[in-house]
Amino acid sequence: MFSLEALFCHVDDFCQGFEAQWHKKLLISGAIKRNRAKGLCLSEMMTILIAFHQNHYRNFKYFYLNQVKKYWSDAFPNLPSYQRFIEWIPSTLIPLCVYLKHCFGACTGIGFIDSTSLKVCHNRRISRHRVFKDLANRGKTSVDWFFGFKLHLVVNEFGQLLNVAITPGNIDDRKPVPDLLSGLFGKIFGDRGYVSEKLASQLLKEFGIQFFAKPRRNMKNKLMRLHDKLLSRKRSIIETINDQLKNISQIEHSRHRSPVNFCVNVLCGLIAYCHQPKKPSLQLDWLLPSYL
Repeated sequence: MFSLEALFCHVDDFCQGFEAQWHKKLLISGAIKRNRAKGLCLSEMMTILIAFHQNHYRNFKYFYLNQVKKYWSDAFPNLPSYQRFIEWIPSTLIPLCVYLKHCFGACTGIGFIDSTSLKVCHNRRISRHRVFKDLANRGKTSVDWFFGFKLHLVVNEFGQLLNVAITPGNIDDRKPVPDLLSGLFGKIFGDRGYVSEKLASQLLKEFGIQFFAKPRRNMKNKLMRLHDKLLSRKRSIIETINDQLKNISQIEHSRHRSPVNFCVNVLCGLIAYCHQPKKPSLQLDWLLPSYL
């Protein structure tokens, strides 16, 4: 069940330690600049943005005016107008990036990797699209072509996020894998899009990671240990997570007006998933012996 108080306490505890360090490392241009004080502190703004992805609302403006303004005015006594709040959103980008890292789970030695498309417009409007003209690109999934970005995820068997990355839609799924798996260990399982003998050898040599990708239909099957083969069949957990990120946390929509707000929307959706009390998970006690 969603708890606004619990969410705010978790975010505020992070912000108290983060803001002091952040302001020490900010660069100063030397020019005189007016710094108008905000009616909401950083933790309050982040809480509202994350809470949107934890509720059933599909439109942030409707959520802000009909939920936050009407029912949460006691919790946030200095709420600004909707337009003023939108102007403050870009200032939360860096804190949200750090906070997402703070919400990641721990590597257990078993991981699953996959990517999913983030469409920024309908295919018929690609030629007229301007917001992501020099950033997004055309890509292809197993279903169809799209225009936008790819979200790359690594999760453990408990459904917790271990690392994420966003690339243009035309980037090969295998390209960001070394950066995604840096700092992890154990066994990682992927689909046919990650088949590469060179990549598997690189990961084993540099990180000691055993990388398993489902062979393509025209490839010969390789011998695998029984528990590795059974684990590779459980890769559907990450597809379930991708589905929840899009349909519950709402990380994808085609109404973005700026690239910064797109990033904030994706980050808040991922954070909302991290706070989700019940995540897709695997019960592996029956699958693996206790000594593995």
